[in-house]
Amino acid sequence: MAAVVGVVVFPGSNCEHDVAEAVTALGGEARLLWHRDTSLGGVDAVVLPGGFAHGDYLRPGAIARFSPIMAAVREHAAAGGPVVGICNGFQVLCEAGLLPGALQKNAGLKFVCRPVRLRVTAGDTALTRGVAVGTELTIPINHFEGNYTCGPETLAELRAEDRIVLRYVDNPNGSVDDIAGVCSEGRNVVGLMPHPERASHPLLGSTDGVPLLRSLLVTAGAVAA
Repeated sequence: MAAVVGVVVFPGSNCEHDVAEAVTALGGEARLLWHRDTSLGGVDAVVLPGGFAHGDYLRPGAIARFSPIMAAVREHAAAGGPVVGICNGFQVLCEAGLLPGALQKNAGLKFVCRPVRLRVTAGDTALTRGVAVGTELTIPINHFEGNYTCGPETLAELRAEDRIVLRYVDNPNGSVDDIAGVCSEGRNVVGLMPHPERASHPLLGSTDGVPLLRSLLVTAGAVAA
């Protein structure tokens, strides 16, 4: 059976259909989940997509973390289920306490929208299972508040526990330690600012996002099994 990926839609999300189409093209089944839902409906994995949840009126993700569905997302993550937050979804996961650190305004206070080079720096996560450490990928970013920050103790923990999943080759936003993505202690929750769903088809200019999304489906299938 195909792994079922639930894609949470918040008011202001704008990448949910992109994620759903990319997952479907790779053989998975995508289901859109409304932020007011209280159940995930038995999905194998969850993706919080990019956009501007609740308008980002306070801080990106600060209001979305209170959505009813987040209780179910927390339960899914606590049970070892894969959860991935992309761009605004990464911000939501940090605000919800499912990932450490926070996202702040880009260095130079400029919106950045362009392909960037990334290096996979941690394997065996929900997003990098089967992707060799050291692999370089070109994937688009599209954010104003993607500058990852955390305290020295948290950064030391992330390094020691091999939880920095992706780093920028050429840092576009000022993120500490060139961090583009991190994972939880259980390695099943991953947040990243780049958009792999926007690099999932030749017509989009790149297929470098495919290994990451395929890893999510493999992980989801393993959990479901």
